[in-house]
Amino acid sequence: MPDQVLPAPPQLSLLALFTKFLRFGFLAFGGPVAQIAMVRQALIEEECWISRERFNRLLAVMQVLPGPEAHELCVHLGMVARGRIGGLLAGLGFMLPGLLLMMICGWIYTTVVAGVSGVEGVLLGVQVAVLAIIARAIHRIGGHILADRFLWALAGIGLIATLAGVPFWVPLVAAALAYASPNRLWASVALAGVAVLAAWALLPDDVTAPFVTQAQGVPQAALPALFVAGLKGGLLTFGGAYTAIPYVRTDTVGRGWLSDGQFLDGVAFANILPAPLVIFATFAGYIAAGSLGALAITAGMFLPAFAFSMLFFERLEAVVENPRLHRLLDGVAAAVVGIISATLLQLGFAAWGRIDEPLPAAAIFVVAAILAWRLKGALVAPGILGAAGLFGWILFN
Repeated sequence: MPDQVLPAPPQLSLLALFTKFLRFGFLAFGGPVAQIAMVRQALIEEECWISRERFNRLLAVMQVLPGPEAHELCVHLGMVARGRIGGLLAGLGFMLPGLLLMMICGWIYTTVVAGVSGVEGVLLGVQVAVLAIIARAIHRIGGHILADRFLWALAGIGLIATLAGVPFWVPLVAAALAYASPNRLWASVALAGVAVLAAWALLPDDVTAPFVTQAQGVPQAALPALFVAGLKGGLLTFGGAYTAIPYVRTDTVGRGWLSDGQFLDGVAFANILPAPLVIFATFAGYIAAGSLGALAITAGMFLPAFAFSMLFFERLEAVVENPRLHRLLDGVAAAVVGIISATLLQLGFAAWGRIDEPLPAAAIFVVAAILAWRLKGALVAPGILGAAGLFGWILFN
């Protein structure tokens, strides 16, 4: 049925709109696919807010732009119903349950769990399983993004550059320009590699140091820095929430505000809670600077998701029709795949240093990886993490 003869969204008060999306937030288990399916069933299939065709176009735009797609979709649909204030309330309603629950997790983690005998083994088992889940996420993201050998090459440049300590923005810019170049692609990819190597060799140490993922011993987290860490992740989340991991980790773990183990525990909580998976940043912010730190990094992480829809509402669907912009974003996304792959290696090496019994840890990783690859569903990740915690308690204590 054409868009113009479809009924408009129901006449909702602002409070009713907020509570509708708050309910979605409390039911947002299972990651973005399940979250988007839930919103589609309620608002498109049952209430006919917009046509199926327009919904599909919007979803294509959300997948091209950075940020959590389900949250951006809620903001956009809220604007369809009640304008920009509706978009703001819809986005807040969808994210609020996850934010509050993650802050509660942070409080329990720091006040109850820390120092309890036997918990270390449980957490270590969970951390090993999280590495397997991240590896599966990289494979899934890469399968969508790395569509040709040029994109694979750009991902390789991103991986090598990250391991070498090159500032994150250098491979991103180089990859974007290389893939959007009208010249021969292999020449452009080669030039991108040369640019990254030149940056590694020529940039002074004080420029590259803030991006090296080793603890710097900073005693107290700064709220503006946490906001920027979240903003960086929100702007560079292409293809899934896991692509925000390198930027949040660099700006929190890399400054000594929390450990790699604590960071992985936050990723584990994000896989269990009803929330966009980028909510792991809230946990990192809480560990680094308490409630204010959690709010600062969360504000930065979700700001782009609000801004893209609220500022560019009228023009958003036109993004689908701009192939040149697509190529820029495809190049960035390929480099991000390489960067998150390098971060997985760094997290793996850090976890290995905390493991006294490598064989049980390797067994947990292999089994978790097999299950993550073969099983689908909203309960897969929580089930894997729960089982890994149990085996960690048995094997490491």
